[in-house]
Amino acid sequence: MNEAIHENPITYNELYEKLKKIIKNNDELEVINNAYAFALTKHHGQKRLNGDDFITHPLEVANILCDLNVDYITFACALLHETINHSDTTVDELKEEFNEEISSIVLSISRINRLELTDDKDSSAAYLRKVLVGLSEDVRVLFIKLADRLHNMRTLYALSKEQQLQKANETINVLIPIAHRLGINSLKSELEDLCLRYTKPDVYNDILEKLDASKEELNDLLLEMKDSISNILMENGIKFKIKGRVKSVHSIYNKMDNGKRWNEIYDILALRVFVDTEQDCYLTIGLIHSKFRPMPKRFKDYIANPKENMYQSLHTTVFGIDGQLFEIQVRTYEMDEIAEKGIASHWSYKEKGAVKIQSMMEHKLEMFRNIIDANNKGISSDTEFANNLSDELLSELIYCYTPKGDVLELPKGATPIDFAYRIHSNVGDRAIGAIVNDQIVPLNYSLHDGDIVKINTGKEANPHQEWLKSVKTSQAKNKIKSFFSKKDRANYIELGKELLEKEIRKRKLPFNEVLSEENLQKIIKDTHTSDIEDLYLSIGSLRFTASYIIDLIYADKKDVVDIYLGKMHHESTNNKTLKGDILVAGSDDILVTIANCCKPIKGDPIVGYISKGQGIIVHKSDCHNIQNSNRLINVSWNMINNSAYLTDLYICATKGKNQLLDIITKASQKNIYIETIKTNESEATIKYVLTVKASNVTELENFINDLKSLPFIVEIERV
Repeated sequence: MNEAIHENPITYNELYEKLKKIIKNNDELEVINNAYAFALTKHHGQKRLNGDDFITHPLEVANILCDLNVDYITFACALLHETINHSDTTVDELKEEFNEEISSIVLSISRINRLELTDDKDSSAAYLRKVLVGLSEDVRVLFIKLADRLHNMRTLYALSKEQQLQKANETINVLIPIAHRLGINSLKSELEDLCLRYTKPDVYNDILEKLDASKEELNDLLLEMKDSISNILMENGIKFKIKGRVKSVHSIYNKMDNGKRWNEIYDILALRVFVDTEQDCYLTIGLIHSKFRPMPKRFKDYIANPKENMYQSLHTTVFGIDGQLFEIQVRTYEMDEIAEKGIASHWSYKEKGAVKIQSMMEHKLEMFRNIIDANNKGISSDTEFANNLSDELLSELIYCYTPKGDVLELPKGATPIDFAYRIHSNVGDRAIGAIVNDQIVPLNYSLHDGDIVKINTGKEANPHQEWLKSVKTSQAKNKIKSFFSKKDRANYIELGKELLEKEIRKRKLPFNEVLSEENLQKIIKDTHTSDIEDLYLSIGSLRFTASYIIDLIYADKKDVVDIYLGKMHHESTNNKTLKGDILVAGSDDILVTIANCCKPIKGDPIVGYISKGQGIIVHKSDCHNIQNSNRLINVSWNMINNSAYLTDLYICATKGKNQLLDIITKASQKNIYIETIKTNESEATIKYVLTVKASNVTELENFINDLKSLPFIVEIERV
């Protein structure tokens, strides 16, 4: 295997010229200057294994980060990131010389890099845990770590073959998957090629030789295709920029690894077209398809349906010059920024107030924090921690949609419960059913790529222990376990207090102002918690984040789902029973509400659940949501009153004409009022979910028996 070309390392003067185009604030540039001067002094006289001065490594790491347009703190930390492990520098010294933010990030990198790695499984697991913990504290730790690893991979020839293999496998198993989840494709792609070079050198060199042999021919085809597309776009007045490339060695290897031979790989040529607007993207694809025949089933619209990491682009494969297949991507310049840099693009658009990018970044980081918290609680073994992550972090992903078209990223095999918790913890806690692609499915159903998922919730519903057997995401597991972990209440309260205080310190806010009596009362009211202890418990159990709590004080910002649930809660008061319908033991004047999860009607065996602030919630005695509760009270039906009650019926029928009319007729004959009807058709059957109003169980059963007499009815049951 040929050794890498030893290029001249970048100098600080060259780096500084690049930094001035990214960092416009002179005070921020001065911090970077001070960081370089500090690192230069600390690394004086030190050499790398390849013979370079040690300072070249932090300089190259900072240079790599220039492509991500990160903030000045990240650049300063990149220059300082080896000072703790490779000099006599202490954390206190960094804190005194710079600030707590910089010292904290450098310390996190040092902890990750300090681990002495071997080839055993425990070592890789421990490394994974350290990387993720660093990430959960500050995402900029990961940016520096990826750049650090990329430069080390570029100079990996200086290590022994055993060390080369260890570093490459570690990168494949830990760093590349995390970079992929966060959408940092610009670094991920080069890391993949370098890892292949050291793990499978024969395959890598074979592909490289084949590409080199046809390099001139491939470049000619690319130029000709670029000219042809350019002429089309210029003729139609579209402003554009176009780039052509031969696909990476790793992407070609993936095709061969899936069974294709070299002479069967046709789409190794790729073009990327950049335009100004989303409208131009679609127009460009249309113009290309009008001249070059598209390959069937290879058109992907990630603009209308972006990936969860906000990746947007149009993809197509066409038969181009000489019948050669070309993969073509069309996107705007901003889409390309996000596609290449992922959440790092947040800093690129910080001056433009890119709220969507910031929101996506926080969502991604929250996902990683949930993984850490879920797997740290009660798990002492690094190997156990890594095994618990294998189905989530390193697995194949699927993308599912809410009914409104929002996309959620989940590990393969995830269930509607995972989906519900990914939306919001309240949605997960109160999930009672799911509809996938208009079909009613059980909550342990395995979701598939592209599924449209609607979660049905009940106001008084609660999680079930059995859910832990089917859920895939750490977030869902964590929320479910938290619900049942009463003994951990004290720990959660302490953790919540620590998280809130840490967030206050991070934002450099005065404690006495944030935690003033006025602010505490506002937070308690807005979060519907009972007191400060309950608030800390909610933060510690991840019902709310510390960041969200502080935002409530200073920005009065409420989560969209919280508002939606609040609206549902407000509207649910319309479901109150008339006074006297339910007889409550020991009281004749108390708010009584019929439970929406089981919808009991007169004649059903019932029990009362004492709720906080909502009086008595009446459930069927066998309702799973109140099993083993210690807040139950005896209630009974007042058989004198003649009120009607809502309940749901599930009907499966063979396909035919006028079926719905026959069902409605039967209802009318039995004095049953149908409030709503939902239908769902399959190839051979049609399914109905009827919400009906009946006075008592006998009346409802007579209606059900009457429906069973209809010839097209296959199955009918009360939900």
